Amino acid sequence: MDWDMELDAVGLLCPLPILKARKRMQGLQSGQVLRLLADDPAAVIDVPHFCNEQGHQLVSSNTDAPEHVYLIRKG
Repeated sequence: MDWDMELDAVGLLCPLPILKARKRMQGLQSGQVLRLLADDPAAVIDVPHFCNEQGHQLVSSNTDAPEHVYLIRKG
């Protein structure tokens, strides 16, 4: 899947990946996709919660590798 913007939050700990994702999402139009890279263990919980709370769609998440990859479609 293609994405419109990427955020590399590897090395950042909670809550920074979500705070930076929220800021990046503001620059996107509805329907555009943010690719978020994170290695914070809390991201597995925080990213889906963030999407739920903000009305975004978590299109996919790959948490098998040390760097997790999330695709988030702006709601």
